[in-house]
Amino acid sequence: MARAVGSVKLVFVAWIIGGIIVLCGAFCYAELGAAFPQAGGPYVYLDRGLSPLWGFLFGWMSSFLDRPVAMATLAAGFLRFLGFLFPVVAAPLFTLHVGGYDFAFTVAQPLAALVVVAVTAINLLSVKMGGAIQMLLTSLKMGTIVVIVAAGLLFGKYHAVEAVSHATPLGLGIISGLLTAMVSAMWAYNGFNDLGDLGEEIEHPQRNIPRAILLGLLTTAGLYLMANVVYFRILPFSQMLQSQHVASDVVQTIAGSRGAVWLTIAMAISALGALHVTVLTGARIPYAMARDGVFFSFAKSVHPTFHTPSGSLIFLGAVAALLALSGTYEELYSLFVFAVWIFFALTAVALFRLRKTEPDLPRPYRALGHPWTTLLFLAAAVALTVNLWMVRPVRSSLGLAVILAGVPFFYHWRKQFGRSAETSKKR
Repeated sequence: MARAVGSVKLVFVAWIIGGIIVLCGAFCYAELGAAFPQAGGPYVYLDRGLSPLWGFLFGWMSSFLDRPVAMATLAAGFLRFLGFLFPVVAAPLFTLHVGGYDFAFTVAQPLAALVVVAVTAINLLSVKMGGAIQMLLTSLKMGTIVVIVAAGLLFGKYHAVEAVSHATPLGLGIISGLLTAMVSAMWAYNGFNDLGDLGEEIEHPQRNIPRAILLGLLTTAGLYLMANVVYFRILPFSQMLQSQHVASDVVQTIAGSRGAVWLTIAMAISALGALHVTVLTGARIPYAMARDGVFFSFAKSVHPTFHTPSGSLIFLGAVAALLALSGTYEELYSLFVFAVWIFFALTAVALFRLRKTEPDLPRPYRALGHPWTTLLFLAAAVALTVNLWMVRPVRSSLGLAVILAGVPFFYHWRKQFGRSAETSKKR
């Protein structure tokens, strides 16, 4: 983010604007999640609010891009933390030159694939165990950030914040630089949309889904902003620009190399927590689609002993493991953000349409500030998507191609499912 905008103030502007935009999105998802507490979340919202095709394309995108790319990205992030402890992890095995693009294959990539397989296996064993593990890892993650903030404020050596950095925006102008930096902020804030995927497994969903989405997002935004205050208070901006392990560098400044090692271990474990919840929630989307007859039939399989969506979990784990072999952390999360924010925009459109076409739909929670907050979320989603396409055209175009490739599958499965339903009626 610092490299994208070139100044401390603009980094905080990106965090704050990103937080406001995502909060508007959280209002939107809280209303839809409370109105439709069903497995699949946005798959259901788009199906009902726009058309079955758009619901399917969200599920298709989620199954082939959103969740697998997020899983691969988080595994790559976990290995990046390990690279701070064991530099050999980042050692290149070989480099391929394809056109003007250099693809470096390192030790981290096959290890990231193994991490994906391991976390998928844990989720396969038990829903309750998965929930308990998630509570533990989330608590550790939040505790780690609180420790960084407290230690930085109490023991950190203050470094005067540079009013103007030595860097300049990346030649795309301040607005483009901000949008580019916000990609990272949106990646960090992402998760407010995940709870709806588990709608059928949440107690009192009409009450608890909005509450969890809004409180969770506000807590997350507060923790990130406090952490950034400490980062820029302690590290010179020029050092921030070059750092690949900002939090570890900050703690090393405060507590020496031993403190940085312990922090990095804690952050690596917290990255596993984010990976774990992505697997936990993501598997419900292809499961819901397969149950409706518009996805590969094996994805609706439920393990007879563990009662987990085994077919969907194995599918996501396999795709994510392959993606983990394909690219680096930055390349993966930019592809993820592009694909996801297209459907964030469509979900906002679905909310507008549902308000018009189904005014009497029971809505235990109504989006605060609608239509203005929903409109802001929609406009920001479009702007971020277009900017990311301009900055990373190859990866973004690849993501769009994968989404559009689902269209013929939708009509094939829908036709096949219609025939099966007709046969069942005759019987």
